[in-house]
Amino acid sequence: MAVHELRRKAGLSQDALAERADLPPPIVARIESGTGDPTWGDMRRIARALGVSMEVLSELAEQRELDREV
Repeated sequence: MAVHELRRKAGLSQDALAERADLPPPIVARIESGTGDPTWGDMRRIARALGVSMEVLSELAEQRELDREV
C-alpha cells in the first residue's frame, strides 16, 4: 500500500516505476498488492526510484499497517 500511495503521488504508472527501479513490472505489481515477498534490494531500488529514503517508505508502510488494524 505504501509503494502504491507514493507511486501515485509521484504520478508514475507501475511500468514507469518498474523501469526506474530496474525491476520487472510483475514484481512491482505484487509488492503493491501485498502478495509479493520483496528483497531489501527491491525495496531500496523502489525507494530510490520514488525519490524517498528507506526510512520514509518503511514508516509509511508501518503506518498503513496500523491503520488497517484499527
